Formats: sequence, C-alpha cells, structure tokens
Amino acid sequence: MSVTPLHPGRRSARLLAVAAGLAVVGALGAAGPAGARPGDDGHGGRGGHHGQGGGDHRTVDVQMLSFNDFHGNLEPPAGSSGQVTEEQPDGTSKAVDAGGAEYLASSLRSAREGHPYSVTAAAGDLIGASPLLSGLFHDEPTIEAMNKLGLDVTSVGNHEFDEGSAELSRMQNGGCHPTAGCYEKGERFQGADFPYLAANVTNEKTGRTVLKPYTVWKKKGVKIGFIGVTLEGTPDIVSADGVKGLKFHDEIETVNKYAKELDRQGVKSIVALIHEGGAPASTAYNYDCDSPGAGDGISGPITTIAKGITPKVDALVTGHTHQAYVCDIPDPAGNPRIVTSASSFGKLYTDTTLTYDKRTKDIVRTGVRAAGSGGVTSANHVVSRTGQKAADITSLIARWNKLAAPVANTPVGYIAGDIPGRGAATPESPLGDLIADAQLAHATSLDPESDLALMNPGGIRSDLVFKASGAEGDGVVTYGESFTVQPFSNTVNLVSLTGAQVVTALKQQVSAANEASPKILQVSKGLTYTLDMTKSGADRVDAGTVRLGGAPIDPAATYRVAMNSFLAGGGDGFTELGKGTQPLVGSDDLKAFNDYLTANSSAGDPLETPAADRITVVK
Repeated sequence: MSVTPLHPGRRSARLLAVAAGLAVVGALGAAGPAGARPGDDGHGGRGGHHGQGGGDHRTVDVQMLSFNDFHGNLEPPAGSSGQVTEEQPDGTSKAVDAGGAEYLASSLRSAREGHPYSVTAAAGDLIGASPLLSGLFHDEPTIEAMNKLGLDVTSVGNHEFDEGSAELSRMQNGGCHPTAGCYEKGERFQGADFPYLAANVTNEKTGRTVLKPYTVWKKKGVKIGFIGVTLEGTPDIVSADGVKGLKFHDEIETVNKYAKELDRQGVKSIVALIHEGGAPASTAYNYDCDSPGAGDGISGPITTIAKGITPKVDALVTGHTHQAYVCDIPDPAGNPRIVTSASSFGKLYTDTTLTYDKRTKDIVRTGVRAAGSGGVTSANHVVSRTGQKAADITSLIARWNKLAAPVANTPVGYIAGDIPGRGAATPESPLGDLIADAQLAHATSLDPESDLALMNPGGIRSDLVFKASGAEGDGVVTYGESFTVQPFSNTVNLVSLTGAQVVTALKQQVSAANEASPKILQVSKGLTYTLDMTKSGADRVDAGTVRLGGAPIDPAATYRVAMNSFLAGGGDGFTELGKGTQPLVGSDDLKAFNDYLTANSSAGDPLETPAADRITVVK
C-alpha cells in the first residue's frame, strides 16, 4: 500500500447548495471532444532545441516535463504542505517554499524554451481533495488551469473518481454541472484540452475502458505512446458511490497489454503514466535513490510494478504517494529504466530527456541518467515562488476567488498557533486529535452515550496555519482554510462496536493491507494505547494498553464509535469498522469541524495546539 494514503468522499448536498447559490445558471449542454491547442500542430509539441546523435541527425532529444498529485492547489499551499525538503552539500537539509499554479505554469514555460520537442504529462490526482477555490466549483478551475499551462496528457488517479465516472467524463468533455449548473453567466465549462487516460478502468457491464487507454503524441515524425493507469486498489480508497459499476485491473498486465498493442501499430517509444508510487529512503527531492545501486533507495508498490512492466515501455511517470524521486529500476530484461515522481501540489516538476532514434523509432536507453551520453536523463526541479507569476493563471485565480469570496472568507474559529495535520512528522498529529474531538462532540449531540471517535489520517489534507492567508488576521480560521483541511464532505457516522472490534480495528492500522504502509487512525480524547513499531504486523498494537478514560477497554462491552462515512464503509482496509451496528448518520464532517471550532474558540480565547500524546509510539 502507499505511504501517503489518500481518501475520498462525495460532495454533500451542503456543498452543492453553496455552489449552486454562487452559480449564475446559464444554458446547459455537453461540450464537444477536447481538441488541440492552437500552435500545437494537433499534437501538443512546443519549444526549441534539436538534439543530435553522432552528427548524423539520427536522434533527437524529446523533453518530457511531468508532475503528479496536484489536487487543485491553484494557490500556493500553506504551511509545511507548501514546502519541499532540499538536501544540502554538507548533508543537512532545509525546507523550501514551493508550489502554486502561477509559478508552476511559469516554470514549465521557462523549461520548454529551446526545446522543439517537448511534451508535458501528469500521473493523476490533478483534481479531488482540493482546496475550496477549486473544490467549491467541482474542480473546473483546475482543469482550466491545466489547459492554460499546456498539459498534454494525464492518467487518472483514485481522486478522479471521487464524484463518480459521470463527473470524470464531464471533466474530460465539458458541460455545466448537473446540479450546480454554470458558475458564470454565458460561460459553459469546456472540459480538458488534454486526454485523461484510464487503461485499467472498465465498465462492469460492457468491459470497455471508461476513457481512452492510451494516446500517441506526435511531433515532426516523432511518435511517443502514453498509457495511463491508476492503482488497482482504487476501490479500497474511494467511496463506493465513486466507483460504482467500475472494475479496476492489474497495473502490470494492463500496461503490458497496451504496450504490445502500440508496438503492433509501429509506436516503439512508450511512456507509462501510473498513479501508484513508492517510498524513497529520504524525503529530500534531490536525494539519490540509486545509491548504492540502481533503485536501491526506494521501496513500495512501484518497485514491483516497474520490475514487471515490459521492456517495451521506456519510462514510468508515477504518483499517489506524494513523494519525490528519480530512480533507475531495472526492467524485466535487466536494463535500467527511469521511474519518476514529483511530490505533490505542484511543488516540483520533473524534466526528463528522452533520446529518440528516428530510424528505430525507439528511445535509446543506454546511458540512463548519464548526462551528455545520450539515452535518458532526468531530474526534479523546485517550483520556486521567487520567480515570475504567470499572468493568465493569476487572472484565472482572481476570477474564481471573486466567486468564492463570500463563502471562503467567513471566520469559523481561532487558533493560538500552528496546528500541524498533513505536515506533522508523527503518526498522531495535533490536527488529527482536534478533528477526532470535533467528531466525538458532534456524535454526542446525536447520542449522549457516544464513547470515542476515529479519524483516517489521509482525510486530513492540510495544516491549520496561524499566520493569516489573507486579510482575516493571524490566528483566524476561515471557512476556506477549514475546507482545505477536510474537503470530502463525508458524513459523521455513529456505530456500535465491541471492545474486541475496536482493538481489531486498531490492529488493522499496522497489519494485513496496511502492514507495509501503516495508516494510523487519529483518536479522540480519552482513548490511549501503545504502538510498538519495533514489532511486526498486528503485534505492534498491544491490546493490554488500550484504555478509554483511563480504564482498560472491555472486549465484551459495546461502545458507540464515531467516524466518517468512508471509515464506516470499511475504507482503507479497516474492514472491522465496516461491521458496526445501530448506525446513526449525522452532518457532514466539515460542518462538525467548523461547529466545534466556533463553539470552543474565540478571538480572546483561541484554541491551543493539541499535545498529540494519546498514542505512545515505541520506535
């Protein structure tokens, strides 16, 4: 499983009502198929430098720019979510501010200069789990931004299915939202100018792929095939409604199938866009994961996938784990092959040079990453906020911000300092504790006998930052900021579980599907236990240490447990939580969070940062 679990949720009637209230309803209708951009000769090529091989013009250098897991972060992400770690020459590391669509667009445009053969690709999760600026409008602003910055092709990711396959088709083909309508008078959403690829996602009834399985990028005689897949385990981390009627297939088998098909069509140069990833040994974006040997510094699902994908594929652009790496993982023939990932939220982009042999129509893969030797070279680059902003993206952001402002700028609470969530370096995060407490408080309003709450870590999408993001003032939490933390609109569900089931669920954090990459649930006040990471599997959770209110949990007793609807459905491998009885369904989780902030904080008495001391971790 992945290191950074990503969790979905369908937008509730609350969000649709707000969005509909902001929308200016125009004429509905479906847009035509996405087309090529002007100046792209129908295939998306742009840029300037001509690579040569042996002085005979037999080879040309094709620049491939790539990124992944953008998640609608049009504005620079706040706090640690908007930083990358940079390894220094002396072995130390420093945090560098990065990201924002204005800077990403400028970075990509600058990188393309001097490259006549340049293609830009992504590896999924461009949308979903998005901040309010994009999420409030069903991610139409992000698709518009991707069109403007020159994206040529992307795979789907698990979050592309958050609102179901029909909404994903709308992202591709355009048209106004079926409930919220059009957001601007006389303007209809045009959809993506680039193809979304979903080679391993099929309709259960027809067996056909829900979107194109591959596309061929062409430029002046150069042809490169792109195959796009998401992780086979997408149904395990997406709400049931989002994947209803769909089947997700093995990544290796699917890529190999379509690589063979492309080869038969005479397309010998192939890139796989895979929304699945790995865990490098270091979080530094410039870490050498080929030390001491090729691919030695990375682990996780992508290593197995890379080793199983046919040598017909020349490079793998990956994502999902939100990590940064450029590695050489040998293909099944034992030859080095580049595997890349560019962190998340538009903080990095990868610049890869593919040396294309015009006679064989294939990528030359000798001398991988050996600069100046031909073959394939690649590196991650920071999307620095010190550079120039792209004026057209600035205008786009301002336009959508104006529509979102009445909702986004509303204060909902006050904090005395930063409350780390996604950026926390510990299994238990201060923000996770706060959210669990908020869900327990909401559940108690439904049933005074509620005992505890559990929150999935991947559902926490950001930090709460003390410093003002706009004119609201330091320490003020706005609706837009809380939305960024919890954008899924899951409901808060209350179920009955035995003490034994609660312990089993805690053990599932570190066993079975979650053994390789633990998913540590955030717990409400009063629930404590010891997590011993020196042990393996379910033994990491000592049942004897699990206490509620200081008393040992009783295996035979029944407890009322609050959680979001994703967990209540057994999501993320927590099958035991899906066995709860006597269910009660409350409001959506964002409302529960905002209500808690409003009730428990004020300008004169802001919330302190929780201690995050409920789980004792032994390393």
